Amino acid sequence: MDVKPAQPPEQQRYARVLDAGARIGLVVLVLSFAAYVSGLMDSHVPPERLPELWVHPVGRFLELTQSPVGWGWLARIHLGDMAGLAGIAVLAGCSVVALLALVPVYWKRGDRTYAAICVAEVLVVALAASGWLAGGHG
Repeated sequence: MDVKPAQPPEQQRYARVLDAGARIGLVVLVLSFAAYVSGLMDSHVPPERLPELWVHPVGRFLELTQSPVGWGWLARIHLGDMAGLAGIAVLAGCSVVALLALVPVYWKRGDRTYAAICVAEVLVVALAASGWLAGGHG
């Protein structure tokens, strides 16, 4: 008889939100990649050019392809190769959404410290993603 310990509600909520975010991100990655390589979506860098470009360091690659840096890809999200970055952004951001989903649970329970820690973690991730610390300002 296997008895599994009950998981606290906040762990269950975090896991459900994280699982949903990971699944959504994976679907976006797969669909955008399929649209890119099949030619269903226009691309910034055509797939057939990639072998000649991949041999370069990232700085030269960006120069040769005139690819955007930082959050500049958002302006080109309609392009297949840039749409794939949306899937990566979803995967990277789903932990932030999961942390925000914990705040009401902790707040309702009176665990203001845990709620504040979740908000602080979200703020740190948002600050890091902004590019402001690296001088990129987005």
